[in-house]
Amino acid sequence: MNADELNVSEAERQVLLGQLNAAEAALRSNLHVHRVDVTARAHMERALAHVREACIAISATGHVRNVEQLVTDLLKVERLASQVRQQPIRV
Repeated sequence: MNADELNVSEAERQVLLGQLNAAEAALRSNLHVHRVDVTARAHMERALAHVREACIAISATGHVRNVEQLVTDLLKVERLASQVRQQPIRV
């Protein structure tokens, strides 16, 4: 790969990261809307996790999970959060 190809690849990578950052900002903003349906909120939270993972994959700065691993991890967190919510509050 020559220098021009590297510059194009880096430019494309920056464009992708910019688009993902915009998507993340939009999702975060939507999560603050109080009248959003519970199901829609859950989908937006999961989409936010996918966007973050895509940023990591494009940046290649860390360990990247495949989609199945990410979904498995998200399901574990959702189950744990559900268990915590069901526990009685102790004073």
